Amino acid sequence: MVEESVMKQVQDVNIGISAEAREKIAQNTSRLLADSYTLYLMTHNFHWNVTGPQFRDLHLMFEEQYTELATAVDEIAERIRTLGYPAPGTYKQFAELSAIKEVEGVPSANEMLKLLAEANETIVRTSREILPAAQEADDESTVGLISDRMRLHEKNAWMLRSML
Repeated sequence: MVEESVMKQVQDVNIGISAEAREKIAQNTSRLLADSYTLYLMTHNFHWNVTGPQFRDLHLMFEEQYTELATAVDEIAERIRTLGYPAPGTYKQFAELSAIKEVEGVPSANEMLKLLAEANETIVRTSREILPAAQEADDESTVGLISDRMRLHEKNAWMLRSML
């Protein structure tokens, strides 16, 4: 259930999706946003701190991935707003909503690859969990967004695992 303070910010939207479905989809999509932002931070951190013989390749790959994620989090947040709900935007909210846990310290390059592959797979699993609500509501815009994210994160996980 959405908190009372959030309910005051909910907009009345008439896009052919019931209010109940929009609320559920927005809550679910907020989880995708939190996972994506947490992965963005992790990837950017690893970009800054990677060392070792694969430095250049990993540094550039991580930069490509966090740059794509920066655009993605904006698209995901804007979808939540389109549904009439405020998008979460604080570290506290993201930590509460995300299935990806923050990494402490600076892991080795191989551990970074492993952690990033696992985090990308987590986003795929989150996407699979939240997709049915959008499908049931015939919310093709959210379905397309989630499907695109799944495809990209499946590919990223494969590429990261391939470097191990």
